[in-house]
Amino acid sequence: MGSAPEGEYLATSRQRTMLQKVIRGSSVEESMIRSYRRSLNGFAAKLTEEEVEELANMKGVVSIIPNRIYHPRTTRSWDFMGFSNTVRRNPTVESNVIIGVIDSGIWPELPSFSDKGFGPPPKKWKGVCRGGKNFTCNNKVIGARFYKSVPSGDESARDNSGHGTHTASTAAGNVVKDVSFFGLAQGTARGGVPSARIAAYKVCHKKGCESVDILAAFDDAIADGVDILSVSLGSAESTEFFDDVIAIGSFHAMEKGILTLNSAGNNGVAGPLGVESVAPWMVAVAASTTDRRLSTKVVLGNGKTLNGFSVNPDTFNGKKLPLLYGREVSSICSEDDARLCSESCVDSKLVKGKIVLCDNSGSDSVVYSAGAAGSIVLDDLPVSFITPLPSPGLNARDYDLLLSYKNSTKNPVAEILRSESIKESYSPVVAQFSSLGPNFIAPDILKPDITAPGAEILAAYSPISSPSGSPLDKRRVKYSILSGTSMSCPHVAGIAAYVKTFHPDWSPSAIKSALMTTAWAMDRTKNPDGEISYGSGHVNPVRAIVPGLVYETSKEDYIKLMCSLGYTQDNIKQISGEISACPVKSKNVPARDMNYPSLAASVPAVKSFTVSFRRTVKNVGLPNSIYRVQISPNPKLKVEAVPKVLTFKALKETKTFTVTVSGGGLSAKSMESTTLVWSDGTHITERSPLERQKADRERSPFVILGLKRFKDDEDKVLKFIKTHVLRLLKMDLIAVLSELERQEETSLAVKVFEVIQKQDWYTPDVYLYKDLIIALARCRKMDEAMKLWESMRKENLFPDSQTYTEIIRGFLRDGSPADAMNIYEDMIKSPDPPEELPFRILLKGLLPHPLLRNRVKKDFEELFPEKHAYDPPEEIFGRC
Repeated sequence: MGSAPEGEYLATSRQRTMLQKVIRGSSVEESMIRSYRRSLNGFAAKLTEEEVEELANMKGVVSIIPNRIYHPRTTRSWDFMGFSNTVRRNPTVESNVIIGVIDSGIWPELPSFSDKGFGPPPKKWKGVCRGGKNFTCNNKVIGARFYKSVPSGDESARDNSGHGTHTASTAAGNVVKDVSFFGLAQGTARGGVPSARIAAYKVCHKKGCESVDILAAFDDAIADGVDILSVSLGSAESTEFFDDVIAIGSFHAMEKGILTLNSAGNNGVAGPLGVESVAPWMVAVAASTTDRRLSTKVVLGNGKTLNGFSVNPDTFNGKKLPLLYGREVSSICSEDDARLCSESCVDSKLVKGKIVLCDNSGSDSVVYSAGAAGSIVLDDLPVSFITPLPSPGLNARDYDLLLSYKNSTKNPVAEILRSESIKESYSPVVAQFSSLGPNFIAPDILKPDITAPGAEILAAYSPISSPSGSPLDKRRVKYSILSGTSMSCPHVAGIAAYVKTFHPDWSPSAIKSALMTTAWAMDRTKNPDGEISYGSGHVNPVRAIVPGLVYETSKEDYIKLMCSLGYTQDNIKQISGEISACPVKSKNVPARDMNYPSLAASVPAVKSFTVSFRRTVKNVGLPNSIYRVQISPNPKLKVEAVPKVLTFKALKETKTFTVTVSGGGLSAKSMESTTLVWSDGTHITERSPLERQKADRERSPFVILGLKRFKDDEDKVLKFIKTHVLRLLKMDLIAVLSELERQEETSLAVKVFEVIQKQDWYTPDVYLYKDLIIALARCRKMDEAMKLWESMRKENLFPDSQTYTEIIRGFLRDGSPADAMNIYEDMIKSPDPPEELPFRILLKGLLPHPLLRNRVKKDFEELFPEKHAYDPPEEIFGRC
């Protein structure tokens, strides 16, 4: 994606000319969806595969990216962070800050977006209000746009899901007193910078958020003049920077001095996909809890009380209702589906006025539509969500107690109480839905970057949308409670805007550095996944405006990083829009030497290691200041900083230091960290974790999923292998190979094996060949099996009897007795004595070929004189 040149430029005209040369059977107007011409240089169009290929070969085309679907990441939080409404502010400057929100739109009439007391928009604002019919901007919501992919009837920037309204008000909503969700979580709602302006870019609708629209929103937002971008969207997994429109758009935003905040993802601590936002020029925000949690109690008929979690404003008024288990209310579904209360498995005739127990937390809408009074579900995710009916979740222990009570009681009953706010003494902890690192694209750049409140957040909401998301839920509210990294992202966006009000000339990387290096240290005992779950720590709004020192990175630094990752000139051009030649030495410069605010490194398992980091800091504190290093102890790591003292005589002066970390062998599953702090007695900056990749748990599943996703597209598979598979360590490569074989993804397994053969550490190993050849033979892919067979024999390796057996069986099953005999001849020459089974298979399979069979029979009787040749085993030919 190119950059739009300065000055007069007829971008659209040239784009139309290019498109005209390749389209068939339609006009340019029918084909072209969007021209990116304000901040980017490109266009979106509907094209056939042939037209795409022709366009890709046209001079001047940097890249072609298929349209993809991204998804949204779905009061008390500000006070929890010590960021009260009375903190020091610059209201006049704050009023000139514009936060762009790329999301599902906005509901501008809500009190959170009133322009009472606001003057006209800042002079730098170049945007417009194109919100559609019956949509009016004001001096608070100064801009609004929607894009062409919206469904018919939704041609408006108005938010009909509530997600965009929620995120916008979290970042910059006005102070609104006495708000709640039907009386729950009652208090004052406000954003991080209540005096700031908002520009809303609607890219999401019921079908998701299309990449063509997301890129258009970046194009507009950059040209409109926003200062900060909040993007609570993401794809299903982390992708290469040049394939991710959020990474591309935010790179162009960074060039124009705009910092992009992006949600880290909701894949959870046990999810295989990991953190989705990995570009180093963005801030990837994880989600954590606050000191307020909503609890919903379940009172059983025996008087016992269980503590559940949900957002339940309803009450049974002291009445206990009968309990039924999911498998008791279905006569048409399997027992497993019935226990889960799956779709169409709940009989409405049986559940009216009762509480249904379900082994699945996503069953509330099914139970609600059947007419039940409530449900109680098994759910180990301790976060409260809004459901269309009272539906608390219980952890496995309490759910078992509930089932035990039900099964031991003749007429079991229970009451679901109205939710109540309780004090959470051990917060903050990373929410269980928040995505973990490591960073699969650039493993030595720690992601996520930081964490912020994202669990049970009360904020403004669309008054036409169901608060539970269920179309059956007829309730409507102006403020609602949501959870997700979508909610944590705008918190940090608001704080970034707050920092900018004090330092309007700071670069995006300086603001990012201030956020990260002043973060609170998280309690590792309560967050066992450590820095790969929360990055530098929990955002600290008040301290972020006085970091003392900042780490700055430039566009050129990011390009050098991409060079070190093996990106080609074309890959980099897809992101930056410019031809950027990699410096000769850049490929040998480790990614960890980029001037990033956190320090991370992947080191070999078991072996001793020494790694170094080089960093440069700029003084933004006091003109004459002395910073001394402090390093927290870790018995497994030896950490040394040189020099140990940094002396500054002026503002904006820079100093460079080196950190060396060494240690003995770490286990493959370990991650060790320490904290390096520069302090002048007033300012404290730089928390630097050292990361050891837990690739066997995280990275291998990600690579397997990626390979399977692209297996039908040869070009994409090869690209994925180059950018992901080639980066795996030895044990991880072998783990990927074994798992692909187990899943019978034999073609992909062959490609991975070819990668293994090219590694420096590779030595001929018959067992690497064995399983793959057997898998191919069983699935009747004999040509591929023989290619590997020949490669194995060239390496002077002899297979074992099982391999001979399966390859012989494969050829006989394919009707190729001559090929089976060739393998047989090879087996006879093997240094290991042959076993009985391959002879039995040949004797059975060669019945139509008596001459060949007699030869095998003769050899068999000589080798096994006590055996009979006419006793073939059952199921000789088996199946794949």
